Amino acid sequence: MNIILVTGSTGLVGSESVRFFCELSYTVIGIDNNMRKVFFGEEASTDWNRDQLIQEYGNKYIHHNFDIRDEKEMGKIFNDCEKDICLIIHAAAQPSHDWAARDPLSDFTINANGTLLLLENMRRYCPEGTFILCSTNKVYGDNPNLLPLVEKETRWEIDVNHHFFSGIDESMSIDNCKHSLFGSSKTAADIMVQEYGKYFGRKTASFRAGCITGPNHSGAELHGFLSY
Repeated sequence: MNIILVTGSTGLVGSESVRFFCELSYTVIGIDNNMRKVFFGEEASTDWNRDQLIQEYGNKYIHHNFDIRDEKEMGKIFNDCEKDICLIIHAAAQPSHDWAARDPLSDFTINANGTLLLLENMRRYCPEGTFILCSTNKVYGDNPNLLPLVEKETRWEIDVNHHFFSGIDESMSIDNCKHSLFGSSKTAADIMVQEYGKYFGRKTASFRAGCITGPNHSGAELHGFLSY
């Protein structure tokens, strides 16, 4: 088991994952069809990052220009590698609240259906592997707005005696609140990842990040809102 599969491999998180595991001499299969360019225009294209990865790591990095919703192509990759895949890092997503509201169907099929397809391929071809979803803190919807905040000189802080003072954990509810359509599709994916872990006994985890950025980020502006 020496293959790492990374979706969204030319994006911010995906490309950092590729570099990390290539440096450890793993073979990394990257899946990315540059949907970021479709979402946000030419300036958001990740082709430059793809070219850098191929140049830097040669045959350690194998790139596939596939859509994660393509059942045939995704199945072929898993079928070819099978149990050699030890880790799946799922960083591909539609990341914009604004874009999701304009095209809810595409948003949901990418974020939720795409995740389900990957999970089912893992269960079928590499059940001993580990699955990591790059989720989002938006799964909590607007529940964080209900936290007791204290106004400081330069920022708001949660009350020092509150259970979440050291950080919000999984005990915060994701139910009965407004999520946005983007938050809803990511919540569906997040829960499905949990279910494949609990129901099927697979090794799965969701990392719920906030707005993150870095040197490999292809930032873009959409209708006055920055997309991260």
